Amino acid sequence: MRSLKVGDAAGPRLLIMMRPLVLFDLDNTLIDRLAAFQQWAAEFAAARGLGPDGAAWLVETDADGSMPMDVFFGLVREHFGLAEPAEDLWRAYRTRLPHLVTCRPEALDGLDRLRAAGWAIGIVTNGMADNQTGKIRRTGLAERVDGWAISGAEGVRKPDVRLFEIGAARCGTSLAGGGWMVGDDPEKDVAGGRAAGLRTIWIDRGLAGPADGADHVAADVVAAIDVLMG
Repeated sequence: MRSLKVGDAAGPRLLIMMRPLVLFDLDNTLIDRLAAFQQWAAEFAAARGLGPDGAAWLVETDADGSMPMDVFFGLVREHFGLAEPAEDLWRAYRTRLPHLVTCRPEALDGLDRLRAAGWAIGIVTNGMADNQTGKIRRTGLAERVDGWAISGAEGVRKPDVRLFEIGAARCGTSLAGGGWMVGDDPEKDVAGGRAAGLRTIWIDRGLAGPADGADHVAADVVAAIDVLMG
Protein backbone atom coordinates (compact mmCIF):
# COMPACT_ATOMS: atom_id res chain seq x y z
CA MET A 1 0.00 0.00 0.00
CA ARG A 2 1.12 3.58 -0.70
CA SER A 3 0.58 6.25 1.94
CA LEU A 4 -0.51 9.81 1.22
CA LYS A 5 -0.44 12.59 3.83
CA VAL A 6 -3.03 15.36 3.58
CA GLY A 7 -3.57 18.52 5.57
CA ASP A 8 -1.95 21.92 6.02
CA ALA A 9 0.79 23.28 8.22
CA ALA A 10 -1.65 24.50 10.86
CA GLY A 11 -3.87 21.47 11.07
CA PRO A 12 -3.60 17.71 11.61
CA ARG A 13 -2.22 15.57 8.86
CA LEU A 14 -4.08 12.41 7.94
CA LEU A 15 -2.36 9.31 6.65
CA ILE A 16 -4.36 7.77 3.81
CA MET A 17 -3.42 4.32 2.56
CA MET A 18 -3.70 3.96 -1.20
CA ARG A 19 -3.73 0.69 -3.08
CA PRO A 20 -1.00 0.25 -5.68
CA LEU A 21 -2.41 0.85 -9.17
CA VAL A 22 -1.93 -1.11 -12.38
CA LEU A 23 -3.67 -0.33 -15.66
CA PHE A 24 -3.78 -2.89 -18.46
CA ASP A 25 -4.33 -2.53 -22.17
CA LEU A 26 -7.06 -4.86 -23.48
CA ASP A 27 -6.41 -6.01 -27.05
CA ASN A 28 -3.43 -8.33 -27.45
CA THR A 29 -2.49 -7.75 -23.83
CA LEU A 30 -5.25 -9.19 -21.65
CA ILE A 31 -7.05 -10.84 -24.56
CA ASP A 32 -5.94 -12.36 -27.87
CA ARG A 33 -7.49 -9.93 -30.30
CA LEU A 34 -5.45 -11.16 -33.28
CA ALA A 35 -6.67 -14.76 -32.99
CA ALA A 36 -10.26 -13.56 -32.59
CA PHE A 37 -9.94 -11.34 -35.67
CA GLN A 38 -8.53 -14.18 -37.73
CA GLN A 39 -11.50 -16.34 -36.72
CA TRP A 40 -13.93 -13.54 -37.58
CA ALA A 41 -12.24 -13.06 -40.98
CA ALA A 42 -12.60 -16.76 -41.76
CA GLU A 43 -16.29 -16.68 -40.82
CA PHE A 44 -16.93 -13.48 -42.78
CA ALA A 45 -15.19 -14.81 -45.89
CA ALA A 46 -16.98 -18.17 -45.70
CA ALA A 47 -20.41 -16.58 -45.29
CA ARG A 48 -19.88 -14.44 -48.41
CA GLY A 49 -18.01 -16.98 -50.53
CA LEU A 50 -14.82 -14.94 -50.54
CA GLY A 51 -12.53 -17.94 -50.08
CA PRO A 52 -9.23 -18.20 -48.17
CA ASP A 53 -7.70 -15.38 -50.22
CA GLY A 54 -10.51 -13.13 -49.03
CA ALA A 55 -9.87 -14.02 -45.40
CA ALA A 56 -6.15 -13.39 -45.85
CA TRP A 57 -6.89 -9.99 -47.41
CA LEU A 58 -9.02 -9.04 -44.40
CA VAL A 59 -6.27 -9.96 -41.94
CA GLU A 60 -3.59 -8.17 -43.94
CA THR A 61 -5.68 -5.02 -44.37
CA ASP A 62 -6.56 -4.92 -40.68
CA ALA A 63 -2.80 -4.70 -39.99
CA ASP A 64 -3.06 -6.15 -36.48
CA GLY A 65 -5.71 -3.65 -35.48
CA SER A 66 -3.81 -0.55 -36.58
CA MET A 67 -6.29 0.31 -39.34
CA PRO A 68 -9.20 2.46 -38.04
CA MET A 69 -12.25 0.22 -38.28
CA ASP A 70 -14.51 2.76 -39.98
CA VAL A 71 -11.87 3.03 -42.72
CA PHE A 72 -11.35 -0.74 -42.74
CA PHE A 73 -15.00 -1.55 -43.42
CA GLY A 74 -15.18 1.08 -46.14
CA LEU A 75 -12.29 -0.70 -47.84
CA VAL A 76 -13.94 -4.09 -47.27
CA ARG A 77 -17.16 -2.94 -48.90
CA GLU A 78 -15.31 -1.47 -51.87
CA HIS A 79 -12.87 -4.36 -52.37
CA PHE A 80 -15.50 -7.10 -52.35
CA GLY A 81 -18.32 -5.08 -53.91
CA LEU A 82 -20.65 -5.66 -50.96
CA ALA A 83 -24.12 -4.16 -50.87
CA GLU A 84 -24.26 -3.60 -47.09
CA PRO A 85 -23.29 -0.12 -45.87
CA ALA A 86 -19.90 -0.02 -44.18
CA GLU A 87 -21.52 1.06 -40.90
CA ASP A 88 -23.73 -2.05 -40.92
CA LEU A 89 -20.70 -4.28 -41.52
CA TRP A 90 -18.85 -2.59 -38.68
CA ARG A 91 -21.81 -2.90 -36.33
CA ALA A 92 -22.17 -6.62 -37.07
CA TYR A 93 -18.44 -7.06 -36.43
CA ARG A 94 -18.70 -5.36 -33.04
CA THR A 95 -21.57 -7.66 -32.13
CA ARG A 96 -19.71 -10.81 -33.13
CA LEU A 97 -16.11 -10.21 -31.98
CA PRO A 98 -16.77 -10.29 -28.21
CA HIS A 99 -17.97 -13.88 -28.69
CA LEU A 100 -14.64 -14.86 -30.25
CA VAL A 101 -12.07 -13.31 -27.90
CA THR A 102 -10.52 -15.27 -25.07
CA CYS A 103 -8.52 -14.49 -21.97
CA ARG A 104 -6.14 -17.22 -20.83
CA PRO A 105 -7.04 -18.84 -17.51
CA GLU A 106 -3.50 -18.07 -16.32
CA ALA A 107 -4.13 -14.37 -16.95
CA LEU A 108 -7.41 -14.43 -15.04
CA ASP A 109 -5.67 -16.24 -12.18
CA GLY A 110 -2.92 -13.61 -12.23
CA LEU A 111 -5.46 -10.82 -11.88
CA ASP A 112 -6.98 -12.69 -8.94
CA ARG A 113 -3.53 -12.81 -7.33
CA LEU A 114 -3.07 -9.07 -7.81
CA ARG A 115 -6.44 -8.28 -6.24
CA ALA A 116 -5.72 -10.59 -3.31
CA ALA A 117 -2.44 -8.71 -2.83
CA GLY A 118 -4.31 -5.40 -2.60
CA TRP A 119 -3.79 -3.93 -6.07
CA ALA A 120 -6.25 -1.56 -7.76
CA ILE A 121 -6.65 -2.97 -11.27
CA GLY A 122 -8.00 -1.15 -14.32
CA ILE A 123 -8.27 -1.48 -18.09
CA VAL A 124 -7.49 1.45 -20.40
CA THR A 125 -8.28 0.72 -24.03
CA ASN A 126 -8.97 2.42 -27.32
CA GLY A 127 -11.98 1.26 -29.30
CA MET A 128 -15.76 1.43 -29.54
CA ALA A 129 -17.61 1.16 -26.26
CA ASP A 130 -19.94 -1.68 -27.28
CA ASN A 131 -17.15 -3.84 -28.70
CA GLN A 132 -14.68 -3.34 -25.87
CA THR A 133 -17.26 -3.61 -23.10
CA GLY A 134 -18.52 -6.84 -24.64
CA LYS A 135 -15.00 -8.27 -24.62
CA ILE A 136 -14.44 -7.29 -21.00
CA ARG A 137 -17.70 -8.82 -19.83
CA ARG A 138 -17.63 -12.03 -21.89
CA THR A 139 -14.06 -12.98 -20.96
CA GLY A 140 -14.56 -12.74 -17.19
CA LEU A 141 -12.40 -9.64 -16.89
CA ALA A 142 -15.24 -7.47 -15.56
CA GLU A 143 -15.30 -9.47 -12.32
CA ARG A 144 -11.55 -9.17 -11.86
CA VAL A 145 -10.90 -5.46 -12.32
CA ASP A 146 -12.02 -2.39 -10.44
CA GLY A 147 -12.94 -0.36 -13.51
CA TRP A 148 -12.16 0.51 -17.10
CA ALA A 149 -11.90 3.47 -19.46
CA ILE A 150 -12.74 3.03 -23.15
CA SER A 151 -11.85 5.74 -25.63
CA GLY A 152 -15.12 5.43 -27.54
CA ALA A 153 -17.08 6.15 -24.37
CA GLU A 154 -14.80 8.89 -23.03
CA GLY A 155 -14.03 10.83 -26.21
CA VAL A 156 -10.27 10.67 -25.71
CA ARG A 157 -7.75 8.07 -26.89
CA LYS A 158 -4.45 6.71 -25.66
CA PRO A 159 -1.76 7.99 -25.52
CA ASP A 160 -3.63 11.04 -24.18
CA VAL A 161 -2.99 11.23 -20.44
CA ARG A 162 -6.65 12.00 -19.81
CA LEU A 163 -7.71 8.42 -20.57
CA PHE A 164 -5.23 7.12 -17.99
CA GLU A 165 -6.61 9.62 -15.47
CA ILE A 166 -10.14 8.38 -16.11
CA GLY A 167 -9.00 4.77 -15.77
CA ALA A 168 -7.38 5.46 -12.42
CA ALA A 169 -10.48 7.30 -11.18
CA ARG A 170 -12.67 4.35 -12.17
CA CYS A 171 -10.50 2.23 -9.89
CA GLY A 172 -11.11 4.58 -6.96
CA THR A 173 -7.64 6.07 -7.04
CA SER A 174 -5.58 8.58 -9.02
CA LEU A 175 -2.31 8.93 -10.88
CA ALA A 176 -0.90 11.06 -8.08
CA GLY A 177 0.69 8.09 -6.37
CA GLY A 178 2.10 6.59 -9.56
CA GLY A 179 1.55 3.00 -10.59
CA TRP A 180 2.00 0.82 -13.66
CA MET A 181 0.78 0.54 -17.24
CA VAL A 182 1.00 -2.80 -19.05
CA GLY A 183 0.48 -3.03 -22.80
CA ASP A 184 1.81 -4.08 -26.19
CA ASP A 185 1.85 -0.73 -28.03
CA PRO A 186 5.10 1.25 -27.73
CA GLU A 187 3.39 4.60 -28.31
CA LYS A 188 -0.08 4.22 -26.81
CA ASP A 189 0.85 2.11 -23.78
CA VAL A 190 4.52 2.74 -23.04
CA ALA A 191 4.94 6.38 -24.08
CA GLY A 192 1.41 7.19 -22.96
CA GLY A 193 1.89 5.48 -19.62
CA ARG A 194 5.16 7.27 -18.98
CA ALA A 195 3.58 10.63 -19.82
CA ALA A 196 0.91 9.80 -17.23
CA GLY A 197 3.62 9.28 -14.59
CA LEU A 198 3.36 5.50 -14.59
CA ARG A 199 6.04 2.86 -14.77
CA THR A 200 5.53 0.60 -17.76
CA ILE A 201 5.77 -3.03 -18.82
CA TRP A 202 5.87 -3.60 -22.56
CA ILE A 203 4.38 -6.83 -23.89
CA ASP A 204 6.77 -7.86 -26.67
CA ARG A 205 4.73 -9.84 -29.21
CA GLY A 206 7.63 -9.89 -31.66
CA LEU A 207 5.82 -7.59 -34.08
CA ALA A 208 7.09 -4.13 -33.16
CA GLY A 209 9.62 -2.38 -31.05
CA PRO A 210 11.69 -2.10 -29.16
CA ALA A 211 9.59 0.11 -26.90
CA ASP A 212 12.02 2.80 -25.81
CA GLY A 213 11.72 3.73 -22.17
CA ALA A 214 9.78 0.72 -20.90
CA ASP A 215 10.77 -0.23 -17.36
CA HIS A 216 10.33 -3.94 -18.09
CA VAL A 217 9.75 -6.15 -21.10
CA ALA A 218 7.58 -9.27 -20.80
CA ALA A 219 6.60 -11.98 -23.28
CA ASP A 220 2.93 -11.88 -22.22
CA VAL A 221 0.59 -10.56 -19.57
CA VAL A 222 1.19 -13.51 -17.25
CA ALA A 223 4.90 -12.72 -17.17
CA ALA A 224 4.05 -9.04 -16.61
CA ILE A 225 1.91 -9.93 -13.61
CA ASP A 226 4.83 -11.94 -12.21
CA VAL A 227 6.95 -8.77 -12.46
CA LEU A 228 4.33 -6.79 -10.54
CA MET A 229 4.04 -9.44 -7.86
CA GLY A 230 7.82 -9.38 -7.44
